Amino acid sequence: MSDHAVFNTTYRAFLFDMDGTVLTSIAAAERVWTTWAVRHGVDVERFLPTIHGARAIDTITRLGLPGVDAEAEAKWVAEAEIEDVDGVAEVAGATGFLKSLPAHQWAIVTSAPRELALRRMAAAGITEPGVMVTAEDVTAGKPDPAGYRLAARRLGVEIGDCLVFEDANVGIQAAEAAGADIVVITSTHEQPIQTRHATLANYEAVEVRVENDGLRLHAPTVGQCANQ
Repeated sequence: MSDHAVFNTTYRAFLFDMDGTVLTSIAAAERVWTTWAVRHGVDVERFLPTIHGARAIDTITRLGLPGVDAEAEAKWVAEAEIEDVDGVAEVAGATGFLKSLPAHQWAIVTSAPRELALRRMAAAGITEPGVMVTAEDVTAGKPDPAGYRLAARRLGVEIGDCLVFEDANVGIQAAEAAGADIVVITSTHEQPIQTRHATLANYEAVEVRVENDGLRLHAPTVGQCANQ
């Protein structure tokens, strides 16, 4: 069992990124973004690694393409992604783990628009949470901490009493800036990730213990969790 502090701390709430953290949609997202990039003359190989974890409008704006309406293009990307959920599935063990949490003590914080988030969650068999912060709810997306702070407020807890589950660098930066503890989900990473935070391959080796209205992450299987 990892001796990382997050496995010995009681939290008021768990906050989850969506894509790459509770479900995998990498293949679908990259199909859509490849089509978009080719249409705009963007180098696909260099561009695709930059799309993960960020809002579409932020990804497009960052490119600074002349004559491109970032809002309209982000809408096109979202609509195309809603139509393509082939291969979208839960990260191993995520559905059962989320169902084990008290409904008022967890939220999803995603860079996806709400309609797309609901579509992907349905495809992965994940129930909509009571609190979900999406792209429309913030004016600045990850790595800005606004989304995580908003989720904590909606749950009625302090962000410092939350544990964030993330996979992408921009999301990790957002959670750090917010002031939350972090667990990095690694199963969707093609390359090993180096991080000072606790890591989990997936949710099959962990469970949650509810203690006096608090949540404690427990890893009963030795060697399945690590801090790197």
